[in-house]
Amino acid sequence: MRMDPRRKSLMELHTAVLLWGGTALFAKWIALPAYQITALRSVVAALALAGVLWWQRQSLALANRGDLWTLLVGGVALAAHWVTYFHSMQISTVALGILSLHTYPVMTALAEPLLFREKIEGTDVWLALIVLAGVAVLVPEWSLSNRATQGVLIGVVSAACFAARNILTRGVVKAYGGSKVTFYQLAASVGVLLPFALVLGEPVTTQAGMQLVVLGAVFTALPHTLYTNSLAHLTARSVGIIATLLPIYGALTAALLLDEVPTLRTAVGGTVILGAVAAETWRVLRRRH
Repeated sequence: MRMDPRRKSLMELHTAVLLWGGTALFAKWIALPAYQITALRSVVAALALAGVLWWQRQSLALANRGDLWTLLVGGVALAAHWVTYFHSMQISTVALGILSLHTYPVMTALAEPLLFREKIEGTDVWLALIVLAGVAVLVPEWSLSNRATQGVLIGVVSAACFAARNILTRGVVKAYGGSKVTFYQLAASVGVLLPFALVLGEPVTTQAGMQLVVLGAVFTALPHTLYTNSLAHLTARSVGIIATLLPIYGALTAALLLDEVPTLRTAVGGTVILGAVAAETWRVLRRRH
């Protein structure tokens, strides 16, 4: 029996978010600048996806030059998202970096309908605002003079880049599939960042090299392909809100492996976020084709 496309997309999305929950740990484990980590993870992930595409005998040909530019611009946005995301966590905490990133569903909910000439659904906006409220509860003291606040502000920039990447991806993923789209975006990330990493980067130890391989193949190529595939049957607004499970997964892994124990505020904010995620998941499953 063939699985319903929306249900399959939801399974792919939740798997991707679960893997992404562990990605943040590498920002603390790998002692390299954020741009260098991003460049090298992009190289590993691009090679992994190239192998998958070769094994599947998929052509890298594109229908037109416009699609190529869309993919490359999306890749630059993805690279900017990763660099700012990892830097945010490096100067503050995993929790603050992840949570500030999750302002992107609000940005998407407001920008996507305008760009695709769709009607803005009040429910999407309200759910996005609920998620934002949950994130606000999770953030502790706000002060422009401390590194935590700097981390949050950089995380918001990362959110804007991620929202832009998702909106750009929506227009091409149905035509080319998640693996091919992600490969082109990773290639763009490599092209933009690798020269800086080679010239300005720090020496890579054997341990860091092994961590980068795991980060690039298991925690980058696989989840980004699954995430991109989910955009074929889910709107970027729905995907953005459902993906707010990431702070929960991230908080749990950080507590277990980095000894960053969640506070009561984290529990309250996480409950608010999970409520919005459950509501959006139910709406997607009930929505007609």
